[in-house]
Amino acid sequence: MWQKLLIAFLLGTIFCDWVQAGSKAYDVGAAVEQAIPGTHYGENRRVALLIGNGDYGDGAFRNPIDDARSMSKVLARLGFEVMVYENATQRRMKEVILEFSQRLNAGGVGLFYFAGHGFRIGEDAWLAPVDSDSHSPGRLTATSISLKSVLASMSTPRPGKRNLIILDTCLNNPFHVGNAGSAEVPDQTLIAYATAPGSFAADGAQHGLYTAELVRALAVPGRDIMELFASVGAAVSQATDGQQIPWVSSSLSGEFSLVAARASLGAFPSAESIGREVVVAMQSRGILPKDSAYELAFWESIKDSTHASDYEAYLEAYPNGRFAALARSRIERLRASAPKGEAAPERARPAPAPEATPKQTRPAPTPATASEKPPSPPAAVAEVKDCPMCPALVGLPRGAYTMGSNSDDPSERPAHGVSISAPFAIGKYEVTVEQWNACVDAGACQRVSADLSRAANTPVRDVSWDDAQQYVVWLSKVSGKAYRLPTEAEWEYAERGGTSTRYWWGEQMRNNSANCKGCGEPWHQDGPATVGSFAANPYGLYDMNGSVWEWVSDCWHNSYKGAPSDGSSWDEHDCRVRVIRGGSWRDGPSYMLSSTRFRYDASVRYSQNGFRVARSLK
Repeated sequence: MWQKLLIAFLLGTIFCDWVQAGSKAYDVGAAVEQAIPGTHYGENRRVALLIGNGDYGDGAFRNPIDDARSMSKVLARLGFEVMVYENATQRRMKEVILEFSQRLNAGGVGLFYFAGHGFRIGEDAWLAPVDSDSHSPGRLTATSISLKSVLASMSTPRPGKRNLIILDTCLNNPFHVGNAGSAEVPDQTLIAYATAPGSFAADGAQHGLYTAELVRALAVPGRDIMELFASVGAAVSQATDGQQIPWVSSSLSGEFSLVAARASLGAFPSAESIGREVVVAMQSRGILPKDSAYELAFWESIKDSTHASDYEAYLEAYPNGRFAALARSRIERLRASAPKGEAAPERARPAPAPEATPKQTRPAPTPATASEKPPSPPAAVAEVKDCPMCPALVGLPRGAYTMGSNSDDPSERPAHGVSISAPFAIGKYEVTVEQWNACVDAGACQRVSADLSRAANTPVRDVSWDDAQQYVVWLSKVSGKAYRLPTEAEWEYAERGGTSTRYWWGEQMRNNSANCKGCGEPWHQDGPATVGSFAANPYGLYDMNGSVWEWVSDCWHNSYKGAPSDGSSWDEHDCRVRVIRGGSWRDGPSYMLSSTRFRYDASVRYSQNGFRVARSLK
């Protein structure tokens, strides 16, 4: 008769410690030598297959490896013949499951344990090998291992047959919201899930939260198997404030205990002596939508930030993200330490995750040779200043260039010819805190919460595209000129400065050419350098690479297919997702390429986003 046990669990946060390791078996010989003596054949025999996968192609995490190793030592002490494998490919998983099935033919209890990425499509749970392909449902299931196939491998009738499946993995569906219930459980089988269908499982600092509690529970003799998993579920529920829901489906008949009442556990520690894990991350064990790499890129860029608005922006973009709980705790800590009277940051609207491949996947640029020199500046470049509080502009002539790149991010393709049909002027520098505050003082712009502590000649940031529109409207009124944001084509034309290389200074990254992380001095983690701290490009423009991301006027499109060729803004009615260009001081060298582009919702305020202005010239 089936028994189903639901126990509440907490959605936590996951920080992934990425590692590189090949598929291999873990030697548990030392633990096996201390195993409880028992019959190795027939109904009292115990065989366990444990797989810990962490080295996935889109990133890696250490905990599943440690989970499998810890479980192997415990099970060896409990009389199991233990097979342990780490970072197994699909082929390897199939091979060891077949070997496991053959070992079970002699009789007894079979225990299958998996820690790593998992997901649920339809009524079946799936386990991801390290070489799984998550680009589509068909590819993902074709390159993964179904729970049904594991159950089938353990289904052969045998003396003393009992099958135990333990899955410390997520059970979300990465392709749509709906998730079906659990599938039917075969006879004499128990399946213990770390979480309920459709949900995520949390990680601690060293182990999955579920596995850590299971190891603790296995240190207590004499409990029936259902009581054991009930205690694990209750502990996980308490640790996570009821947001993770461990789930047990069982068709076992009669009483059964993994740890006998009179078991001699030797030197095995007591439950009280085993430390409890604290939730560090929530979604690390789930196959996430393909834009999840952008979430990682987003988090990587703000994880050391001292600005609450950065974490607010992350939570709006990824409210149930891998680092959501950590982001909330950072916000609380920053607010608690803020001086009294400082305004709390406004919540931003969600920033949609770009679909293109993140820049982190690019190989790191190599240093330029000492003989490589930036190109000579072109003629017909003039400086313009329309009013005392107006940003200085540089006038640029008409011209043609090749926009984008065919060798980098897919969103930068295809490289295509653009002819700037009319001269225009663009900011010599990014709009500064002082210039922004002039608009604030006039009542036309909103004050940026942290600007009181920022130097007047640093670029204004924490501003949205909508905020930038307010500024150019005000600037147009006070100057009598029609100010606007540059179009994306104008921006790249200006940034390249007449060059066609990957960077305006050449094909290779060169230290001290841009205000970015790892790119040379001056650099500070907490904020960008003052405007003009680095050399100007051939058009006499400063900080086009690094410093802060810069809003442009265009709507976001996933590629340049169909883009205008005359330099005009590529706009659409009611467009809310806008383009930003150039990278920031918190990004690495691979973001400094002339073709780099990204996107945000037009109302998002983010501490790395700023802008420079432009206007047409007659």
